[in-house]
Amino acid sequence: MFKIITRRIVQILFVIWSVGTLTFILSYQLSGDMAYRIAASRYGYDQTDSAAAEMVRAELGLDQPWWQNYANWLFDLLQGNLGKSLVTGDSVWAELHHQFGHTLSLAIVALIMALLIGPPLGVLAARKPNGFFDRLTLIFSSLFRSVPAFIIAISLITLFSVSLKWLPSGGYGSWTHFILPALTLAIGLSAVSVRVTRQAMVQVKNADYYQFALLKGLSQWQSFFRHAIRNIAIPVIAYHSVQLVYLIEGVVVVESLFAWPGSGHALVHAIIARDIPMIQGTALVMGGLFVILNMCADLLSAWIDPRIREGAK
Repeated sequence: MFKIITRRIVQILFVIWSVGTLTFILSYQLSGDMAYRIAASRYGYDQTDSAAAEMVRAELGLDQPWWQNYANWLFDLLQGNLGKSLVTGDSVWAELHHQFGHTLSLAIVALIMALLIGPPLGVLAARKPNGFFDRLTLIFSSLFRSVPAFIIAISLITLFSVSLKWLPSGGYGSWTHFILPALTLAIGLSAVSVRVTRQAMVQVKNADYYQFALLKGLSQWQSFFRHAIRNIAIPVIAYHSVQLVYLIEGVVVVESLFAWPGSGHALVHAIIARDIPMIQGTALVMGGLFVILNMCADLLSAWIDPRIREGAK
C-alpha cells in the first residue's frame, strides 16, 4: 500500500508540473490579443479600447518575455501560490475552492450511477452469452460509447426537460439538478463497463473454482457472492480507473451545457477571457484529481486482490 501511495504522489508532482507547463504554452498560442480579451472581460467589450488594453498589458506584465512570466509562475507554484485571476483579481485558490466542490460532487454522483447501471447489466448479460439480452446490451453499449457527451446531454434535456417537464434543464440548487448532468456522464462510463463486466462474468462462470462451488451444492447466488463478485470487481475497477479521464474531460462539456457552477464551466470562461492563472489552476486541479482517483482505484484493487498487495511490496 505504501509503495502505491508513494508512486502516486510522485506522479501527482509530475502531473502538476507538466500540465501547468503545457497549459502555459497553449495559452500563449491562442489567437487574438490577450490584453484586449482580459480588458474586455473586466470592463465589457463596449468599454474596451486600445488604451484599456495597453493599461492591462502593463499592469499584468504581458509585455514581458514569455520565459520571464513562466519563471515567475514556476517560482510561485513552488510556494503553493497559484496567483490571482486576471479578470476578477481574486485568489485562484479561493475561486477553485468554491468551484471544485460542485465538480467533485457531480463526478461522485456520476460514478455511483455508472456503477449502478453498468456492472449489474453486465452480470445479467452474462447469464446467457450471445442471447437476446446480451446482444441488446452490445448494441446499446456500442451506440452510447460512440455518441459524444453533448449529444446525450441534449437528448436528455429534450426528453425530460422540454417534452416531459420532469427535470430542470440546468442550474444548481436541489438534488433534481444532479440527475441529468450526472446521468449524461454515467451513460458514457457504463456503456463499456457493461461489456467489461459481462466478459469478466463469463470467464468466472467457466473457471474451475466456480464450477466446483456449484458442484458442492451452492446456489447460483451463493456462488456469485462468495467466489465471483471479487474476481469480477478487479477488471471493473481497472476499467473505471482508466476511464476516469472520460469523466474529468466530460465534466467540462456537461457543466457548460447544464450551467453547472463547477471547475469545468469556469475553465471555459477562463479560456475565453485568456485568464491564464485560472486556466492553469483549473487544469492542475483536474490533473491532480485524475491521479488521486486512480490511486484510490489502486488501493481498492489491492484491498480486494491479495496478489496485487504482494506485488506492490
